[in-house]
Amino acid sequence: MNGSTGEVFGEALKLIPPRINEDFQRVVAWADEVRTMGVRANADNFEDASKARELGAEGIGLCRTEHMFMAADRLPAVREMILAENAEQRATALEKILPMQQSDFEGIFTAMKGLPVTVRLLDPPLHEFLPNYLDQALKVQELELTGGDAETLAKERATLAQVKKLHEQNPMLGTRGCRLAMLYPEIPEMQTRAIIRAALAVLDREGETVGVEIMIPLVGLETEIITQREIVDRTVKDELAAAGKELDYTIGTMIELPRAALIADKIAEHADFFSFGTNDLTQTTLGISRDDAENGFLTAYVADGVLPHNPFETIDTEGVGQLVRMGVDKGRSHNPKLKCGVCGEHGGDPDSIDFLQTVGLNYVSCSPFRVPIARFAAAKAAMDQQ
Repeated sequence: MNGSTGEVFGEALKLIPPRINEDFQRVVAWADEVRTMGVRANADNFEDASKARELGAEGIGLCRTEHMFMAADRLPAVREMILAENAEQRATALEKILPMQQSDFEGIFTAMKGLPVTVRLLDPPLHEFLPNYLDQALKVQELELTGGDAETLAKERATLAQVKKLHEQNPMLGTRGCRLAMLYPEIPEMQTRAIIRAALAVLDREGETVGVEIMIPLVGLETEIITQREIVDRTVKDELAAAGKELDYTIGTMIELPRAALIADKIAEHADFFSFGTNDLTQTTLGISRDDAENGFLTAYVADGVLPHNPFETIDTEGVGQLVRMGVDKGRSHNPKLKCGVCGEHGGDPDSIDFLQTVGLNYVSCSPFRVPIARFAAAKAAMDQQ
């Protein structure tokens, strides 16, 4: 179906990838001369990173490591890690995941050829990597009723018990992000090792610098970033010492909770950069669950004029936008060189970019295919501000 016209075709049409011609390159280059904000892309693999670079992205503003965990060949090892009964067993399982993550990071670093890559450490709650509770319960019941293999039954029961243990009523505000890392420090340690080993491998192979930026998600307390930064710093130093190499890197955090924006000056004492995750910041500020709202009242609110627009598509300048402004201002009051960007969906929305220009961000980050739009929008925003 043609999403723009509503025309329905009776069969699949042959598709060709979009090409950027010389005329477009010339025009967007003029826009680049005017804009003051950088434009990065959100990408989790070599293909997306390559497309982002082709479309003019100046780096990766968000690399979500959890997507790498969801691949079919990784899930068994991930589940082994989750089901581990102690730190030693968990570390053994993580060692199986490490080379897989390293390979993914190598691909992204290679594609970006020295441009900055912001890697977000594991963000979602662990139950997302486990089977659905009801499905698992039915599986166990079937094995019990049919007299299944005892070893298999024991394994499936253990999985069911862990799924039940990890279940949360509101996981988005539960044990995820840095909270998960506080409970299981082995996870950020493994991911940091994978990042640094990948960067060193690309440095050796390609001879190019690698722009490593490690991002700690869901920080809301100063003690959280202090603890997590210590883990990341220590792990990086261990890896570099073992390799006998040097590597520049920075450590920052994702600002996606109102409290993080309110205490941004304290967080900035321990961060080299802020990346505002405006998707979750919108949810936590407005008290709205995006999935529930967009299937419920939000459409009516926009249609009836209660809200001027969908706040997940165009930033709520009076609420969420002011928290972003506050976070930037308070952060830079303590650290004037603090790099600040936005990596939510708003990073590719022209109206949001107009507002974000006034905040003084260093960059916006969006889907690879929205990079050209963001480049033009950032240029317009810069001209409007003059």
